[in-house]
Amino acid sequence: MELPPVGSNDKTTSTLTVTDPARAAELFAESVAIMARLRAPGGCPWDREQSFDSIRKFTLEETYEVFDAIERRDFPHLAEELGDLLLQVLFYAEMAANEGHFTIADVLDHLNNKLIRRHPHVFGDEAAMAAGNRAVVDSAVEGSSAAVLRNWEEIKRAEAPHGADAADVSRLDGVQRAMPALAEASKLGAKAQKAGFDWPSWRDLLPKLAEETAELEAEAASNDPARKPAVEAELGDLLFTVVNLGRHLGVDAEMALRGCNRRFRDRFRAMEEASERPLEELGPEELEALWAGAKRKLAGQEGLAR
Repeated sequence: MELPPVGSNDKTTSTLTVTDPARAAELFAESVAIMARLRAPGGCPWDREQSFDSIRKFTLEETYEVFDAIERRDFPHLAEELGDLLLQVLFYAEMAANEGHFTIADVLDHLNNKLIRRHPHVFGDEAAMAAGNRAVVDSAVEGSSAAVLRNWEEIKRAEAPHGADAADVSRLDGVQRAMPALAEASKLGAKAQKAGFDWPSWRDLLPKLAEETAELEAEAASNDPARKPAVEAELGDLLFTVVNLGRHLGVDAEMALRGCNRRFRDRFRAMEEASERPLEELGPEELEALWAGAKRKLAGQEGLAR
């Protein structure tokens, strides 16, 4: 597909370092060829034995390794981890090709068309329509990211599921189940908000948190193993409310929890270093004192007031 030139009025292009498309295409073609060779007869026995189910766990691992490199701003390592993540895409595509489903070319074609049809303000209305856009949007966004997002949603809604009756399509169908539960909860809440089904402000969620906590306490207090599904459901309700509180505050729950996990690791390590005896030999008060000391010691590094 031949793309129209990007508008010359973009004042940022002269200061950006951009990818060399020719060099990237050459290296990508080499990666595709290597993956095909690994899966071909006489290739790598391990690679040839893998299936969609057997490597999907590695996809999740590689995704979180990318997250870790980003959080540490370790850009040399990030380049390596992004390569590992790209390997997962190549692996799935080659297995699909071996089974006659699709090829990496189909993956790229879908991606390119999606990017063009959802960016009419960059590539033009005609190119977006040629790429499959059926929504009527105003591509003159005047540098507004909010206008871009409105157009994106309109164009996305016009991409109706193949063979689906419009009456059977829920606005929540666009939220994929195949994502971390915290991210799914946030997206569900955001979609419902667009229909007006939401708490007015973050303060309105605080009583809801107390309500869900009380309901969880009531179920858990029974100590009845038969009530475990109910306890799980109430815990889920509490977590859903917390995630939506984060959404109202502009905080991503997944990132908040990852940050909390990192701080817990650092504080617990500081406790171990500060203690003259193994932690398991200490009493609750001694452990609490060590924890408080670790928090004070690391407060400046964490950039948090505690």
